[in-house]
Amino acid sequence: MNWIQFTGAIELGLIYSLVALGVYLSFRTLQFPDLTVDGSFPLGAAVCASLITMDVHPGLATLSAVLAGALSGWVTAWLSTHLRMLNLLAGILTMTALYSLNLRIMGRPNIALLGEKTILTEWFANTSQFVSSHFLPLFLAALIFGAILYFFLNTRLGLAVRATGSNPRMGRAQGINDTKMIWLGLSLSNALVALAGALFAQVHGFADVTMGVGTIIIGLAAVIIGEALLPTRTIFQALLACVFGAILYRLVIAAALNVGDFGLQASDLNLVTAILVASAMFLPSLKRRARAFS
Repeated sequence: MNWIQFTGAIELGLIYSLVALGVYLSFRTLQFPDLTVDGSFPLGAAVCASLITMDVHPGLATLSAVLAGALSGWVTAWLSTHLRMLNLLAGILTMTALYSLNLRIMGRPNIALLGEKTILTEWFANTSQFVSSHFLPLFLAALIFGAILYFFLNTRLGLAVRATGSNPRMGRAQGINDTKMIWLGLSLSNALVALAGALFAQVHGFADVTMGVGTIIIGLAAVIIGEALLPTRTIFQALLACVFGAILYRLVIAAALNVGDFGLQASDLNLVTAILVASAMFLPSLKRRARAFS
């Protein structure tokens, strides 16, 4: 793996760290298995790319993508809380509907952004042969939104969201409206995922209707790998584990696909992901067994 592949893997890991943070908020904090992620990721890319090609300012286009992602999360939460659908089914229905919606938004299966002004364009002047032009803004994005999520989860409203996921009955007994907390949590979760999609489109220069396939698996893999390797006793440690897990996941994928001795190809990505997730889930039990014998 050369330097360009290494930095590219880190950049992709920083983008998917936002997905991991969103997945952590829904799966771990709210205990809500939300599959909307596979639709909100390309939704963010579709909205952002479409607006940029219409000469809308990239910052406004990115903000619009975030709001669209939040709305998709709210729809899933509404289906679950008001129509009493299973959480998985609500997410699947929203994800399925978003596929058609993304096609409507773009007007075609994909949009190219080559030559278009993006929110990252201002960093191009600072490029060097050692550091990619996208690394610093993506690192700042992961740092800023990770910090925002950390401070939010430690506010009274954030504590209410955490209580809803941890023990909804106790939360209701304390006067917490668990329905609104689910709305808020899923909206924020999918807003982060849509932001990742918007940044992905601007970094790689395209938006495609199929780019969200497997996004939920990547987010879960990042969360599980991070939790397996780092302590997660506090919110700060858990969020740091999400970011670290996303970066490590992309580095391992890049290394595996670039080692010729393994005979792996790009089409083996899902196989490598499944092996990584299974290994990460087995690691905690392996640690417990090692402590028991020591």
